[in-house]
Amino acid sequence: MIENYYGFENGISGKDLYNTGIKQAQNLGIEVKNEEVIKIEIQDKNTFSIKTVENEYTSKVVILATGNKKNTPKNIGIEKYEGKGVSYCAICDGFFYRNKSVSVLGSGEYAISETNDLINIAKDITILTNGEKAPEFRADNVKIDTREIQEIKGDTKVEGVQFKDGNTLETEGVFIAQGVAGSTEFAKKLGALTNKDTIIVNEKQETNIKGLYACGDCTGGLLQVSKSVYEGTIAGLEAIKYIKEGFEK
Repeated sequence: MIENYYGFENGISGKDLYNTGIKQAQNLGIEVKNEEVIKIEIQDKNTFSIKTVENEYTSKVVILATGNKKNTPKNIGIEKYEGKGVSYCAICDGFFYRNKSVSVLGSGEYAISETNDLINIAKDITILTNGEKAPEFRADNVKIDTREIQEIKGDTKVEGVQFKDGNTLETEGVFIAQGVAGSTEFAKKLGALTNKDTIIVNEKQETNIKGLYACGDCTGGLLQVSKSVYEGTIAGLEAIKYIKEGFEK
């Protein structure tokens, strides 16, 4: 229950507030697509390509506003090896693992997308589902392992993944792609500045990437609905201004 947001004397659940907001947007003629975004890329002429499981869209502006989910499994050593074999971006870091054995941690469409980005780079890839159901995916140099992970192993860098059954998989890199991609994951892939799990923005909610804005929990600070609404307003108005100025030029 949200008890501290103005206008709801008896409180309101997060789910109800979300659903009411979606209906309100639709009543204003806004099209809502309930699709999982798996990749955002910058194209020529300052446009973005937004790929979902079902479709691909192009846009002059993207506003990242999907919160700040923690999709990283706890207590398996991920933080210890960040930058030392643990990566969150196949497009960004795949080159460093050319002709090497790597792993992708995840079981959904996001994990498959990351795996596809590595197929022509890595020698072989193992999708680690960590106990989740194996995805429907096949490729010559890709294996799927559904065993639960005990911990990531290595001296000064990733050297393997130990499972709870006591066996170890040798791997030189682990790409984290569990669940669905969040705002910060997309920001990092696009080259936007981040600070740990938050996206760095200015007073206009702009990132350092032209046309890319962020608002809400993904920018850190006060994690309250009122703060997210305020930042969303700023991001929306600035995005409109950015598009209008572009057409005028």
